Amino acid sequence: MSEIHIEEALLATAACALDAWDIRATEISLVSHSENIVFRVDSDCGQPFVFRFHRPGYHTLPELHGEFQWTAALNRSGIGAPVPRPSKDKRFFVPVNLPELSQTRYMSLVEWVEGTPMATLIEQETDPARLATYFHKVGSLAARIHNQATAWRPPPGFERHAFDADGLMGEEPFWGPFWQQSHLTKAERAQILYARRKIYDLLTDYGEESATYSLIHADLHPGNLITTGENVHIIDFDDSGFGWHQYELAVAISYYQDNPNYEKISEAIIAGYLTVRPMSPGDIELLPVFVLVRSMVSLGWIEQRPELDSSHKLPTLIQRSCEQSKMLFGSA
Repeated sequence: MSEIHIEEALLATAACALDAWDIRATEISLVSHSENIVFRVDSDCGQPFVFRFHRPGYHTLPELHGEFQWTAALNRSGIGAPVPRPSKDKRFFVPVNLPELSQTRYMSLVEWVEGTPMATLIEQETDPARLATYFHKVGSLAARIHNQATAWRPPPGFERHAFDADGLMGEEPFWGPFWQQSHLTKAERAQILYARRKIYDLLTDYGEESATYSLIHADLHPGNLITTGENVHIIDFDDSGFGWHQYELAVAISYYQDNPNYEKISEAIIAGYLTVRPMSPGDIELLPVFVLVRSMVSLGWIEQRPELDSSHKLPTLIQRSCEQSKMLFGSA
């Protein structure tokens, strides 16, 4: 089946699947077809929705429920996060058969938030001072998330994955064994393995104290922040789980490593964070390690998802992983 025919079939499936919800769709459009299949649904009530077909094998049903349990708690605390709509029979996740992909996936419906991605505003910004204010917001928002997460007591049975020492650098990391990336040379693989051992020991010794470890969004880059005036709404909690707060910041920082204002961006994120939540100088000093971790685990993410054709990112990721690991830990 051609890509066009697959998209047409998915739209038809989405239209039928929406019968499980008590809304009347006026228009359904495909937003993205990558790991998750995401539609925008406009309705006769005037409220648009995000209709998501969740990728198979990434999360269990209890883990999917964990995502919505946390976003509900974030909304109660005043942090704008996705608001789900239950189906007619009060389910947040409903299985649907996708014959065009030979898969069964869970689907969910959340309210669509109108606004502009912060990443778009950043791309259009030419004033370095104004640019810094956006990243200051990213840092302060991350700190608000971590304040909520460290104070929140998850309900019984709550489940979510962990970006802990094993989840990042263990034998079976959450995003796959990145050291087996097929584009690595022998020397590069040796350097990556060397850095992996060093980082695993460092993280194990560092521990998981609540001051620096809790639930995190884990993909808090400006593309996942929707701005409406002064308000910022967070989307896409698909990767959210337990992890270090520095990893949260490293994700945002790592997207801008080629930006000429990279140092100012890093400083603004940290400064924004410190206006809301403390972080010791020693904790801040670990940020470059987590930036390296993000590059390394992304090698595994790409290797396990060849259908997304992200191989063009590999040369930069491999070079960064090797160069940064040598700077931090020396050569293998």
